[in-house]
Amino acid sequence: MIAYLYLAIGIIGEVCATAALKATEEFTKPIPSLICVIGYATGLFFLSLTLRSIPVGIAYAIWAGAGTFLIALSGYILYGQALDAAAIFGMCLIVAGVAIVNSSTAQVTP
Repeated sequence: MIAYLYLAIGIIGEVCATAALKATEEFTKPIPSLICVIGYATGLFFLSLTLRSIPVGIAYAIWAGAGTFLIALSGYILYGQALDAAAIFGMCLIVAGVAIVNSSTAQVTP
């Protein structure tokens, strides 16, 4: 179960970094740039810890799906980027896909 906590921390780190990426203005703004570097380093570190217990395909599917969904949501909230019906439908499919992958058997190794 700790592997899923590590994965969640990794996803949050990556999402924070990616959400701050636009604000870096090509890494000319120090605070958003620092958030990016720390967020990506944190995200990848905790993803690597996750891979001790969860197969890489499963972990990355959850990472990518949850990250995509959360980045689209943060773009809407932070930057006012509109989400049309197709984008919302696609995000629902991503959530469904992550749920299916997460419920598959034999995903956590002893």
